Amino acid sequence: MKILVSACLLGEKCRYDGRCSDVTNVSEFIKAHDVIGVCPEVAGGLPTPRLPAEIVGKYVLRNNGDDVTSEFINGAEISLKIAQSQDVDMAILKSKSPSCGIDTVYDGSFSKTLKAGNGIFAQKLLDIGIPCFTENSLSDKI
Repeated sequence: MKILVSACLLGEKCRYDGRCSDVTNVSEFIKAHDVIGVCPEVAGGLPTPRLPAEIVGKYVLRNNGDDVTSEFINGAEISLKIAQSQDVDMAILKSKSPSCGIDTVYDGSFSKTLKAGNGIFAQKLLDIGIPCFTENSLSDKI
């Protein structure tokens, strides 16, 4: 099975704060599979570290108001092409992220409040039928 995984969940320091989100349950699950790591935000040209960003309506804005929607869309498109070219069977993505969140993302107020919705990249994967999980939902759904 080929699994696409958010690079930050693989220990890559590509999160907005320059850290990774390495988690044991993801590491254990992927051991027996082919893994393709991606970070849509870095693929879209955003640096690490970077200011936090959240989805506000149809836009992705940094906490200083800068619009980074195009970087998020470009990174999602690049990462989607990787997923398609590698013929991945599923994805494990970083929860709550404006790129990778599944079912819930931060609401745009930068107050750690969540709202229903998917990240930009996650939605593109779901739209083409790739099953998506987060590090939190992995054990519940597989």
